Amino acid sequence: MDKITQYQMKNILLQEVMPALGCTEPIAIALAAAKAREVLGELPEKATILCSGNIIKNAKSVIVPNAEGLHGIEIAASLGILGGDSSKGLKVLENITHEMILEAKKLIFENKIKVQFVEGIEGLYIVANLVKDKDQAIVELKDDHSSFYSIQKDGEYLLAPPENEGEKNSTDSDLEILSIGSILEFADTVDLNENKELTTLLDMQIEYNTAIAEEGLAKEYGSSIGKTLLEYNDENVLKIKARAMTAAGSDARMGGCSKPVMINSGSGNQGMTVSIPVIVYAKELKKEKEDLYRALILSNLISIYQKRYIGKLSAFCGVVTAAAASGAGIGYLLGFTKEKIEKIIINTVATTGGMVCDGAKPSCASKISLAVENAISAVQMADKGVSFSSGEGIVGESADETIKNIGQMAKLGMRTTDVEILNIMLSKH
Repeated sequence: MDKITQYQMKNILLQEVMPALGCTEPIAIALAAAKAREVLGELPEKATILCSGNIIKNAKSVIVPNAEGLHGIEIAASLGILGGDSSKGLKVLENITHEMILEAKKLIFENKIKVQFVEGIEGLYIVANLVKDKDQAIVELKDDHSSFYSIQKDGEYLLAPPENEGEKNSTDSDLEILSIGSILEFADTVDLNENKELTTLLDMQIEYNTAIAEEGLAKEYGSSIGKTLLEYNDENVLKIKARAMTAAGSDARMGGCSKPVMINSGSGNQGMTVSIPVIVYAKELKKEKEDLYRALILSNLISIYQKRYIGKLSAFCGVVTAAAASGAGIGYLLGFTKEKIEKIIINTVATTGGMVCDGAKPSCASKISLAVENAISAVQMADKGVSFSSGEGIVGESADETIKNIGQMAKLGMRTTDVEILNIMLSKH
């Protein structure tokens, strides 16, 4: 593999795998609000938060970290305004205090935080519009949880939207190099000694995601899916341990745990699903650290590869593709060939490819448990040389084609599903 391609692969990982505190959608709202308050230079008289349906779906029910059990868009925005630090990125709410929470409740009670649903915009879209007297600050996030799309102060752009959408993120063009073959080659050949940025990133993923999984098993968070799995099953069974640890991480994260998570493709649940099963298997199989690094490189990139076609937010549950990627990582640890790894991916997405995303909430942990169970079964099928065949539903001639088919179904075919899910959710509140 040439050096340019290796650089692009590394850049993709550095752009798409990063630390975040809490569910990324309310945190992105807090980030936009915090930045707008910094641009305004003082506390606003009022704030309007404009969100796409996908943001509302994922932000309305999940507990905001460091918010003492509170949830919702209004609390995320108000805490971003009162105590957020935009320089911390997706850890923007790291330094929230009890006093700030009391003040945030007051702002909401006084109706100073308004939320508006922006119709006709798909995916990730957030605008924080803050006003004080004649001054106004507007911060816009689009398509990315942590990168500002535009920033205005009193009608003038401090950061103008890119003239060419393709220039917005250099990673977009890098993604074109991804295929199962290129990802495997990179995982096999990248010089880890010469890429300390990469190993540092993976060390953070191992440390952070393991820590929040252990937190989820130690305490009662959400629906305690991880703990329940261990209570009713043999915790010494490797498959059960992998499912429980991953689900427990989601239990904690959806339940407002203040521990950070290393995300993948903008999602903490996907970041945990793509990594924790691989970490559990590597430990059980007594693999060397280098083997774990390379397996995580593979799993992270295969997840990103799949999300390229699906998009960051949709009606398709992202833990399905993340689980397929972690299954591929487990297969890599077991010494599987490229053909067997491709079978893992096909078997996983062909089975649970219909799982929908109906927002971030405690039941995400249950979906993760199911997806990881399916991925491990896919590993076992692949080990026997078994996979679903081309023409069976959405299965294509290859794993790469199947990934594209999933993307087409999720991005185009499930648009109406996404609208109806949002309609149902909004009608209940």
